[in-house]
Amino acid sequence: MSVSKISICIPAYNRASVLGELLDSILIQDFDNYEIVICEDKSPERDQIGQIAADYIKRHPGRIRYIENPDNLGYDGNIRNVIEQAQGEYCFFMGNDDLMCPDALSKVAGAVNKHPDTGVVLRSYAAFDGTPDNITQTFRYFEKELFFPAGPETISTIYRRSVVIPGMVLHRESARKYATDRFDGTLLYQLYLVANILVERNAVYLPDILVLYRSGGTPDFGNAAVEIGKFIPTEQTPESSLHFMQGMLDIADYVERTRNVPIYKPIIKDIGNYSLPILSIQRGRPFFTFVKYCIGLGKMGFWKNGMFYIYFILLTFLGASGLDKLVIFIKRRLGYTPIIGSMYRGSSE
Repeated sequence: MSVSKISICIPAYNRASVLGELLDSILIQDFDNYEIVICEDKSPERDQIGQIAADYIKRHPGRIRYIENPDNLGYDGNIRNVIEQAQGEYCFFMGNDDLMCPDALSKVAGAVNKHPDTGVVLRSYAAFDGTPDNITQTFRYFEKELFFPAGPETISTIYRRSVVIPGMVLHRESARKYATDRFDGTLLYQLYLVANILVERNAVYLPDILVLYRSGGTPDFGNAAVEIGKFIPTEQTPESSLHFMQGMLDIADYVERTRNVPIYKPIIKDIGNYSLPILSIQRGRPFFTFVKYCIGLGKMGFWKNGMFYIYFILLTFLGASGLDKLVIFIKRRLGYTPIIGSMYRGSSE
């Protein structure tokens, strides 16, 4: 059985200047059974985004649908809205400033055809700065394609690795089944969906780089009513970072309680084992501000994790830049992210 239409879901807010590049990267795919759905979230650049969408719709009739939200729903609400507007069997998410790699859609279609009852496709991706040929880092979690059967072990592995939205693929009807605004304002609605979907459907991991993530952009959260007071546009404050991390844990706790799946402890352990980016994002602050931030994370339960302390010490003496260079070197030598601690890895069947 072949996959029916894939919906390329683009929750759009500002960044009109690079939207055309994204659309071009999608329209050259070698897989034809797809639609593009753009939901513009009442941003200051609505007119520019609308004009770009209109130009592409004219050139590619029947391929693109453009929706303007009457109100600013915020990041989480717009993801939920674009899922509702989509018509495909699977939703393939793209940030409106990112790029899709050649053959990405055919590789996803092949994976969901090969593996039964797929609910989530976990992708590999690369970050670039400026131009797509300037790749700064790759995010490949495992060295080969893996199948993950539904259940708590799979949730615990896939959960943290689903934070970055571009390239994430979800079964649309399953996502619609669990729609809620309970976690609006966390910027983590995709984690809520992933955890719930994987209670009953399987996952597959693809080692090929499917998308390119544009790094160095300015955060643009905190404009919607549900985000005000939690995030500040153009900034990543210690308070917003702590709110973000608390949201990750709150969602895991909620899914554990409501779906009766033991995921909270494995998830917080996995986050702690890979907590370097969480810590380094605030390392540029004055040292005592950084220490206070780390104490805030520790109070969430990360103080129980040995790697959390190791990262803190390394960041203190090497700084974020020095440690990032070391991590990138290790990942390039291995070809994938090092496995830290025990982690469920599915199977290669």
